[in-house]
Amino acid sequence: MTSATSPFEPDRLERARQAVADSGLGAVLLTPGPDLRYVTGYDAIQLERLTCLVLPATGDPFLVVPRLELAAAEASPVGALGVEMVPWGESEDPFALVAGRLPADLARVGVADRMWAVMALRFRAALPRAEQVAAGTVLRELRMRKSRAEVEALREAGAAIDRVHRIVPSLLKAGRTEREVGRDIAEAIVAEGHAVVDFVIVGSGPNGASPHHELSDRVIRPGDPVVVDIGGTMPSGYCSDSTRTYAVGEAPADFRAYYAVLQEAQAAACAAVRPGVTPEAVDAAARDIITAAGYGEWFIHRTGHGIGLETHEDPYIVAGNTEPIEAGMAFSVEPGIYPGAHGARIEDIVVCTADGHESVNHVTHDLIVVDA
Repeated sequence: MTSATSPFEPDRLERARQAVADSGLGAVLLTPGPDLRYVTGYDAIQLERLTCLVLPATGDPFLVVPRLELAAAEASPVGALGVEMVPWGESEDPFALVAGRLPADLARVGVADRMWAVMALRFRAALPRAEQVAAGTVLRELRMRKSRAEVEALREAGAAIDRVHRIVPSLLKAGRTEREVGRDIAEAIVAEGHAVVDFVIVGSGPNGASPHHELSDRVIRPGDPVVVDIGGTMPSGYCSDSTRTYAVGEAPADFRAYYAVLQEAQAAACAAVRPGVTPEAVDAAARDIITAAGYGEWFIHRTGHGIGLETHEDPYIVAGNTEPIEAGMAFSVEPGIYPGAHGARIEDIVVCTADGHESVNHVTHDLIVVDA
């Protein structure tokens, strides 16, 4: 479903059709997932029954949909786009139905990046002459550059997750487990406006040195640094993702020393963002400072990832990515240092503007110390 604040723009369908025509593919097949939602606004349910938007290189698009889902499709934004809907019944083969409406000599077809493998294989059998490629290679150019409406959706998501981070100090107490704190954070994520909780990381003490640590029954102790990385999906479909690091009581001196370096590195990487700069240069802006301070071996992941209808999407802020950043691109800037006994990360979502960057997160980057 979409919300009243949905940033969906009807011209995306025509832009996607043109992208397919320009790509050299015969057609693109979009099953439920972020690409389908981006192009049509339809947040379709992932089922074993096939729902598929077919975007031919020539001719009109059509949506193949299970008959029992037809009313939901018609009520969604795709119903207002004039797309032909082709319902199919329980005893029909929808893959053959799609194949029968495409040219027999189709040579290459794009399949949605998030298409279930079993469906991709059914399409391979139904279209045996067609080479399959990832549809994301066609749609990434559209999805990577956020419109004003999408940037506003990201601002709303950033403000919502900021409100949760401002609650976190009241939840972190020595004697509580990570799981207990995480449960309360998940409730706050929904209470502050998200439709779905995507992830909650509460990494206390040594668990903070694992960037993707999951909640555990470890009891938080006085002096523990705690990495809190949280995110969710808003009713608009756009995602939040923000990390702050806390200390329960007085943190160890060695932790405070590298946390100061991390603050400097994260600020430098954000400051490096502007049109024409490469993602690898933004990564280097953070990595060079951390390395010069002697912590380079403990910065073990890329500096960031794009965000929008997915928490992780293009562009990726990593060494080797030399594709210039453009205005409208949105991504995380999240260097981290993880020596082992504890760890730290600071993460904001930033949007490249015409002459620099805008952060959608505004909670302090200072180490947040709470009473033990």
